[in-house]
Amino acid sequence: MPTQHVGPRRPLRADARDNRRRLLEAARDAFIDRGPTASLDEIARRAGTGIATLYRRFPDRRALIREVILDALQRSNEEGRLAAQEEPDAFGALARYMHRAIDVRAAAVIPALLAEIPFDDEGIRQARQAGPVIVEALVDAAHEAGALRADVTAGDIGMLIVRLSRPLPGGFPPETNHGLSHRHLDLLIDGLRATARQPAHLGGPVLTLADLGQLPQPDPETPRERSGSAAG
Repeated sequence: MPTQHVGPRRPLRADARDNRRRLLEAARDAFIDRGPTASLDEIARRAGTGIATLYRRFPDRRALIREVILDALQRSNEEGRLAAQEEPDAFGALARYMHRAIDVRAAAVIPALLAEIPFDDEGIRQARQAGPVIVEALVDAAHEAGALRADVTAGDIGMLIVRLSRPLPGGFPPETNHGLSHRHLDLLIDGLRATARQPAHLGGPVLTLADLGQLPQPDPETPRERSGSAAG
């Protein structure tokens, strides 16, 4: 039977909030680098905490994975809302959101953990549903302002973020990888402008975010998981 909480939860102290944030970011990066079986001891070490601190915040691996996914989705959504509220022009808001989404790394960690958490989880479901609405609003505003190429869809924006969020092959140091993602995004942003000097013809399918949601999901038992279970 789930524990009953009487009254509102007390907010975490500042040091506890800092520990939780460091653990979530360390877990996110470890799961991207090493997959869902990344060592919890390594995650605690990356966060600069002890393993006991990790277990106080997250009682098991599944709870940690859920919170990493939920945190990435919620932070990405919040970056979209803040960009729309704070940037003076619509194209600047879209560009800012794309850069911040790369920093959050939701598009890298969620594919790494896709088979590890049921996506009918209510909190995750709500965050997933909110994300496309936020991105589509940013894209629509940039279209209405005449600043974004008319043939660019919200699906294009989502896929660009996914492609630029993934680590490059070849063992690049994390800071180099991160810096190149932002450098290459800056190059792409110029191509998204309606005022591009020589707009490229866009080949390939025109996909909306709704289309992307209908694509087949990967087999939850990936080769890595099968080999891992065999080894265990």
